[in-house]
Amino acid sequence: MKIHLSSVFVDDQEKALRFYTDVLGFVKKHDIPLGEDRWLTVVSPEEPNGTELLLEPSGHPAVQPYKTALVQDGIPAASFAVDDVHAESDRLRALGVHFTQEPLETGTVTTAVLDDTCGNLIQIVHSK
Repeated sequence: MKIHLSSVFVDDQEKALRFYTDVLGFVKKHDIPLGEDRWLTVVSPEEPNGTELLLEPSGHPAVQPYKTALVQDGIPAASFAVDDVHAESDRLRALGVHFTQEPLETGTVTTAVLDDTCGNLIQIVHSK
């Protein structure tokens, strides 16, 4: 068994698609209209057949309180692996990305947390 799909709830699918592709560097995999919303997924360009990230609309009534609580408590909705957290945070900061946690080294793991502009905190991480 392996993970096929994961999701993050986003306030605006089009805005999220731009952020996750133009800023974070993912590529669009599926974009299927479903009424007012879309089945919209992105993948890593390094693994185009790997795990898909669904940019899920935040329309369900339970979603906003959930997202608000996570952000207030500083809890990331997702975690993405990078080769070098320091270099990636510098690259993203140059693109205007706001970080809520600067790179932090804890033993063999380095993490940073950013705001995805769509209502979520996202962690980037690398291990030595």
